[in-house]
Amino acid sequence: MTQPIWSAPVRFAEADQQGIVFNAHYLVYCDEAMGAFCASRGLSSFAERVRLKSSTLTWDSPVRHGDTVDVYASCSRIGTTSMTMSFEVKVADRTCCVVDTTYVSIDDSGAPQPIPAETAQSLR
Repeated sequence: MTQPIWSAPVRFAEADQQGIVFNAHYLVYCDEAMGAFCASRGLSSFAERVRLKSSTLTWDSPVRHGDTVDVYASCSRIGTTSMTMSFEVKVADRTCCVVDTTYVSIDDSGAPQPIPAETAQSLR
């Protein structure tokens, strides 16, 4: 991961009274990064056909109001109907949080469907 897939300055509304980003905003940052990751691979329509199954967040260091948050993304696992994305949330060279999120590919009814082979190749 050499360049962030998504970056933004931390807004005042994202921080608590101590100026530290509230934990739920990390998932918003990852959602933005997921959209950018898929768009950069021509998979925007695929991003609309996946649903979040689970996320695990591990914090190392706080993000604060005034920081610029950088999110690096990679696909760490591809299964038959699901995939796991790994996100590294950083400020400058400091890792603040690592997020592993599993998404499930779905059909129009919301039922799991296989990830097409061409899509799986583009996610790698």
